[in-house]
This record gives sequence, structure tokens and C-alpha cells, in this order.
Amino acid sequence: MNPVKKILWWLLAATKGGLTRGRILEKLAENPMNANELAKELGLDYKTVRHHLKVLEKNSLIASMGEGYGKMYFISELLEQNMKFFHEIWEKIGKNKINERRLK
Repeated sequence: MNPVKKILWWLLAATKGGLTRGRILEKLAENPMNANELAKELGLDYKTVRHHLKVLEKNSLIASMGEGYGKMYFISELLEQNMKFFHEIWEKIGKNKINERRLK
């Protein structure tokens, strides 16, 4: 199995917070954003978003530029080259679970 695909399976499907990380990646694939913009866009707590951004950056799925409050996040070149794996996994686990939560 491709190493990026393994990382994505682990971070999205096998760990707590995977759905949040998937939603963040989905948004960053559309447009680069800072943590505050992501928090507002996703309806999440700023500190929660910052935690997940650190996890994603540590695993080389996103990159950042700048410092402090204005620090911008982008999907990494590594993820950009392997977006097919993100979409494959996200279709299987992400969107279904988010829709299930909304129905409850």
C-alpha cells in the first residue's frame, strides 16, 4: 500500500478526530486558510482546529507559511500528488459519517 494512503487511513479512519481532519483537508484543498478562517468555516473551536493542523503538518499532509495569527495553511505537495487517495478514503468514511451525525 502507498505510504501516503497508509497515513491517510490512519489519520482519518483509525484515530479520534479523523472526521475533523478530513473536513480540514477538504477545505484546504479548495483554498489556503488560516486557523481562524478554518474554525469559522467549519464551526469548530479555534484550539481544536490548531491541534488538528499540528497533527496534519507533523505528518506532512499540509504546509504553512507565516507566523502567529496570520499563519496560512495549504495542502502539501505530497498530498497534492496523492489527492486520489484522500478522495477515495474520504468517500468511504468521511462523508457518510458526517451525514450520519447530522441525521441524529
